[in-house]
Formats: sequence, C-alpha cells, structure tokens
Amino acid sequence: MFLQLPDRVAIVTGGARGIGRAIAERLQAAGARVIVADCDGKAAIAAARALGEHRERVLAVEADVTDPASVNAMVEAALGAYGRIDILVNNAGITGHSVPLWELTYEEYQRVLAVDLDGVFLCCKAVIGHMRERKRGAIVNIASIAGKEGNPTLIPYSVAKAGVIALTKALAKEVVGDGIRVNAVAPAVIETDMLSQMTEETVRYILAKIPMNRPGSVEEVAAVVHFLASDDASFVTGQTYDVSGGRATY
Repeated sequence: MFLQLPDRVAIVTGGARGIGRAIAERLQAAGARVIVADCDGKAAIAAARALGEHRERVLAVEADVTDPASVNAMVEAALGAYGRIDILVNNAGITGHSVPLWELTYEEYQRVLAVDLDGVFLCCKAVIGHMRERKRGAIVNIASIAGKEGNPTLIPYSVAKAGVIALTKALAKEVVGDGIRVNAVAPAVIETDMLSQMTEETVRYILAKIPMNRPGSVEEVAAVVHFLASDDASFVTGQTYDVSGGRATY
C-alpha cells in the first residue's frame, strides 16, 4: 500500500520522462494531483495522457527551469488549475558532455549549472512564498552521488549537484519554522536515457563503484521521493537520501 497523498498538488519538473515521469506516476497513484512540467511541451502532454484515466488530476505544462518567467508561469498554471501547491519535486536536469576539464568549454559548464542548479533555485523561489503563506509544503530536490564524490569528466554536473545538496540544507534551515520541509535524493547510476549522454568509459567507472553491481531503477528513486513528500517524513528535513546501491554511506 502506497503512502497516501490525498488531494495534494505536486509539481514535478522534468516530468516527461525517466525519473521525473516515474515520480509523477507514483505521486498520482498515491492520490496527488500532478503538474508534469517539462521543457518539451509535447512530451509533457504525452506523459500526462499516459498517466491514465484520472486526467482531471494531471496537468501538462511546458516550462524552462532556466527562465524565471517560464518558472513563474508554471507556478501560476498550477495555482490556477488546483488552487495550491503542496509538493515541489525539482527533477529537471542534464549531465552535459562527458569530457575532462581541459576539453570543457565555459559555455557548456554554464549550461549544465543553469539547468541543474539555477533551475532548482528558481523553482524553489517561485513556490516558497506560497508555501510560507500556507505554513506547509514539501520540496524534494534531485541531487546525485556525483555531488558528494565528484565524477571525473562530469565536473559541471558534479558541481551543480553539490550545489543542490548545499541549497537543500540551507533552505531547509530557513523555512523550518514555516511548516515546510526540504530534502534531497542522491541517486547513483539510474537506468535512464541520461546514460546515453555519457561515454562508455564514464558509465563503466560509475557502475564499478556500486556494491550492488547494477544501476538503480527509476521506480526505486520515485519510492524515496514519495516518502520524503509524504507526512510519514514529517520529522525529516535538510537531509540527502542516497539511492546508490551502497556506493555512498555518508
């Protein structure tokens, strides 16, 4: 039996595919109304339709998390459709090209940080006023084990995810008295399309560091996000939960 989220309203960025789609499916199955937000509007609509028969409980929104105006429009669409936002899952992200620092351009470095770190900041900023007024809310940020350990040839991604972890901890302390919880999830290698953005050498390197000797599934990540978004995690804030097959134990 899933932990129930009756009539909660949840925004999931990057919700059209991969981990984000699995999170959207899981939260909706638990009773939440879900906003599937993605920079690919057509994919967001397709994902929303695929969620099945409860279409009045899902909304597709095209949103670019690097654009403050687009993020604000996403939040307004959610409020217009459902009147409130209870849960924000900051999942949108890219790995960028897998190259060593001396082959990395500053433009590529900036691009990854804009999506993976600035996007989390912008989405949190867009919802936090509403959540503070209501004195409730749960924010779950998707970080990465790379943010704890640093993955070679993935410097921008590692830096961005380390920033997400720090942002999570700092924001959690700022809003702890407002009834808002802020946590992060740090997956290791997960079986998604993002693996195709990495070189085979990089994938072998990160898989070799997992004691369970396999990548994780999107459903395994979604389950942890669901817990952190639920009232069962009512005494949990400022934490980073690993979904790493034993890779990190700290």
